[in-house]
Amino acid sequence: MGSNSKPHAVVIPSPFQGHIKAMLKFAMLLHCKGFHVTFVNTEFNHKRILRSGGPVALDNLPGFHFETIPDGLPPSDIDATQDIPSLCAALNKNFLAPFKDLLVRLQNSVSENNPPVTSIVSDPFAPFSIKAGEDVGLPVVMYATVRAIGYIGFKQLYALREKGFSPIKDVSYLSNGYLDTNVDWVPGVKGLRLKHFPFIETTDPDDIIFNFLVGAAETSVKARAIAFHTFDALEPEALGALSTIFSHVYSIGPLQLFLNQIEENSLKSVGYSLWKEESKCLQWLDTKEPNSVVYVNYGSTVVMATDQLVEFAMGLANSKIPFLLIIRPDLVSGESSVLPAEFAEKTQKHGFIASWCPQEEVLNHPSVGGFLTHCGWGSTIESLSAGVPMLCWPFFGDQPMNCKYSCNEWGVGMEIDKNVKREEVGKLVKELIEGEKGAKMREKAMKWKRLAEEAVGPEGTSSINLDKFINEIKSSNN
Repeated sequence: MGSNSKPHAVVIPSPFQGHIKAMLKFAMLLHCKGFHVTFVNTEFNHKRILRSGGPVALDNLPGFHFETIPDGLPPSDIDATQDIPSLCAALNKNFLAPFKDLLVRLQNSVSENNPPVTSIVSDPFAPFSIKAGEDVGLPVVMYATVRAIGYIGFKQLYALREKGFSPIKDVSYLSNGYLDTNVDWVPGVKGLRLKHFPFIETTDPDDIIFNFLVGAAETSVKARAIAFHTFDALEPEALGALSTIFSHVYSIGPLQLFLNQIEENSLKSVGYSLWKEESKCLQWLDTKEPNSVVYVNYGSTVVMATDQLVEFAMGLANSKIPFLLIIRPDLVSGESSVLPAEFAEKTQKHGFIASWCPQEEVLNHPSVGGFLTHCGWGSTIESLSAGVPMLCWPFFGDQPMNCKYSCNEWGVGMEIDKNVKREEVGKLVKELIEGEKGAKMREKAMKWKRLAEEAVGPEGTSSINLDKFINEIKSSNN
C-alpha cells in the first residue's frame, strides 16, 4: 500500500501543555494505526518543545510531521506559560486564517510523502477547527483531552449563565455560602455544587475565559464524533448522558497505557513537555523505599502566591516524609520561588526539588506512594493509571470537579483546603504515605489501575472504541 492511500489526519490541540501532551499521544496512536499525521503547534509552543528536547524522535518517523501556525500574540517569556485570557482571545480571533491557509497548502502539495488530507482531529478547545473544516471541505472529529464529566461541566456553563447563576453578583458571594448551592439538574453527574464548575467565580459578564469556554463547548457539538480521554468503568453515567448530545461518543484512554503496548522503539523517547525534564530525580527515587515518597506537582498553568508555596513547603518539611517537589520557573506570581532557609535545613536529607520531570515515569516509580496534585485531568488519569492515591488542591477549570470525584466517588483522594496551611499539609502527607486511610486509598487506586489496564486490553472497551473511532474518521470523508 502506497503512502498516498493512507488516511491523513491533521491533529490540532488547544495551545496549552496538558492539551498538547494528550493530543500528541493520540496522534502517535493514530500513526501506529496506519495514519499519516500532521501535528499542528503554535510557533511559540513548538519552539518550547524543541528547546526542551521534545519530539526529536518523531523527526525521522515516516508519515509523522509537524507544522506550526502563529498565535498572533506579542513575544513573551519562553520559559513561562502564556497569559491565559490573551490566549483564549487569540484562539477566537487569530487562529482560523493561518490554520485554513495551512490546510490549503497541505492539499495543494500532495506528494508521495504528503497524501491528501482526509480529516481534522481537533481538541474541543480549538473551536476554530470547525469553521476551517467547513470552509475547506474537510470533516472534523474531536478528541477531548478532558474526561466526560469535565466536558459536561464546560457544556453547562451556558445554562448556568442563562439561569442567572453566573457571573456571581460580587466577591462576597465567594464566601457567603452561595457557591455551595446544589446543582441537581445536570444529566450524568451527581452531587455537584456551583463551586465545582469551571471559572464559576467570575464577577465579570465579559470574562474572556468564561465566554471562550461557553463558545467552545457550544461549537464542539458540530463535530462528526467525539472521543474522551477516559474509560467506560470510570464514568459510565456521564458517557451515557453525552450520547444524547452527540450521535457518536467514545471513551479512549488512558492513552499512555495504549502507547506502552507499542513496540516501536522510535516512540519510546518522545517527550511532550514545554519544559526541560530533569531525569536526576529518578535516580534519587531509586534510593527510597517502596511507597515512601510523596510527589508534588501543581501542573503547567497554576500560578500561586509566595506564601502559599511556603506553606506547602514547610508542611512537607515538617511531615518528615520524603518528597519530590516540582517548582517550575513561573510557578510563583511575579517573583522568584524563594523558600525560607529553615526549609533547606529541615529537608536536605529527605527532599528533592526539580523544575520539571517526566511525570509518568515518576508516578510509576515503586518509591512513589502518593501525589499532591492540582487535579488537572492529565495528572489525575496518569495517577489512576499508576495506582497512586492523591492529595488534591484544585485551582481552576475542571480541577474542582476532578477533585470531587477523586475524593468522593473514586475513593482515591483527600482535599487540601484552598487556604493552605502547613499544619494541614503535614498531617495529610503523613496520612497519605503512612496512615490507614492512605493505605485504603492506595488499594482503591490499584483497583482503578487494573480497570484501566483492562480497558486498553485486546477486548477492552477503550480498544474497541479506538477501532470504532478510527473507522468513524476514515468513513467521515466518504
